[in-house]
Amino acid sequence: MRTRVQAALLLFVVIAVAAFAVPLLLFTASDRTQQLVLARSADLDRFAALMDQAAATGDTSAVAAEARRYTALYGEPLVVTDTRRRTVVQTGGMRAADPAVARLLDAALRNQTEHPSASLRPWSRGYRMFAEPAGTGTRVSGAVVLRASVGTAADEITRRWAAVLAGAALVAVACAVLARAATGWVVSPLRRLDRAVGQLAAGLPPEQTRAGGPPELRQLAIGFNRMARTVTAALEQQRRLVADTSHQMRNPMAALRLRVDALHTHLAPSGERTYTGVTTELDRLETLLDDLLALATAEHRAGELTVTDGSGGHCDAAAVAADRHRLWKPVAERAGARLILTSAASPVPAACTDRELAQITDILLDNAIKYAGAGAEISLHCTTESGPGSGVGFAVLTVTDDGPGLGADELALATTRFWRSGHQRENRTAGTGLGLAIAEQLLAGRGGRLELTAARPHGLRARALVPRAAPGGAGGTSDAGGSGDAR
Repeated sequence: MRTRVQAALLLFVVIAVAAFAVPLLLFTASDRTQQLVLARSADLDRFAALMDQAAATGDTSAVAAEARRYTALYGEPLVVTDTRRRTVVQTGGMRAADPAVARLLDAALRNQTEHPSASLRPWSRGYRMFAEPAGTGTRVSGAVVLRASVGTAADEITRRWAAVLAGAALVAVACAVLARAATGWVVSPLRRLDRAVGQLAAGLPPEQTRAGGPPELRQLAIGFNRMARTVTAALEQQRRLVADTSHQMRNPMAALRLRVDALHTHLAPSGERTYTGVTTELDRLETLLDDLLALATAEHRAGELTVTDGSGGHCDAAAVAADRHRLWKPVAERAGARLILTSAASPVPAACTDRELAQITDILLDNAIKYAGAGAEISLHCTTESGPGSGVGFAVLTVTDDGPGLGADELALATTRFWRSGHQRENRTAGTGLGLAIAEQLLAGRGGRLELTAARPHGLRARALVPRAAPGGAGGTSDAGGSGDAR
């Protein structure tokens, strides 16, 4: 914003300075041209008077001598003739027979004065021609033609223009400095406020915005600080509630499980079914508490990554995929499914930590093994994908199964918290409906996304897209995992 405001102000300064400087430049050139014309017109008047006097007395020696002295002193040639076009004097190599001179002499003998009208410029060179008749009233007694050099006048115009342009540049620089200071005074509080808003939107405690700038911005900063404290306190209380509840309930759950297990030996055979149902529900509650804590952690981490632009994590997605395939292959075999790996031969650098990518992969594989059913074939594929335009592209982990899959309406709801499909509820498949929500939060924090589509002829394809890291930035080992359920 500061750049745009400064650009607008500088454009206005340039227009204002140009509106002042251009007319001044034109005026100085016109004024110096007029001075030249007036000076040479006075010289012509003097020679015209001498020629008129010579025509009256018949003695042209005075005008001839004066013309030679003028040319010797100023270096500007003259041609003086009488009414019959007879040359009285010609100096400096200029001849009355020259076409341009002859044209001016004819005009002067017709009692017409010829002075150049175009204004001089710093780049003007050469000379200008002046012509004036000699005589009084309508009586013409001769003609005078002067060839004046414009070099001196052009050099003086150059000096004047340089002074004007230097002054204009000085004014422009001063205005630019003032514009920068003014925009900094106005925009700096807005930049701090924008950074604090981003932190607040990410669910992080925003820094206290200093009250600076115009009175309106100071009042806005004070109001935002009050609002930020209230919102931050509410978000922190909500986060603590989820985390503390999940954590504090583990001890009672563990004690309850011990007591239930202790009762098992005292149960009659008729109570076995009830005991199994109780332990199943206890398992489900423990899994739900773990997933709630993982979701709270993922949301908090996604907020931090949003503020920090997702920097600070690199890994080899192909290595992570190979490691998770090795860990999950026995699990798939025990469930009656077959897990195969197809991965890129070269490293696939991903802009996330191996811990995060391993957790995402675990969630997708756990879902596929759990819900595809016995006899299903599950593939784990790692590759790269080009980004739109000239983007850096993505590292893509794809988990595809040939199970029952999800319908079009169900795909749109699959990442909703606690949502489970009707097929899973009918089969009483274990799960909490939080796994894909956790994966989606982790990917969003890194600038990636989770795509769920139907596989052909049946099944589900889950694609985890993570922005690619710069070559050479991948590293680390897959040292953590996670599990979750989401369909």
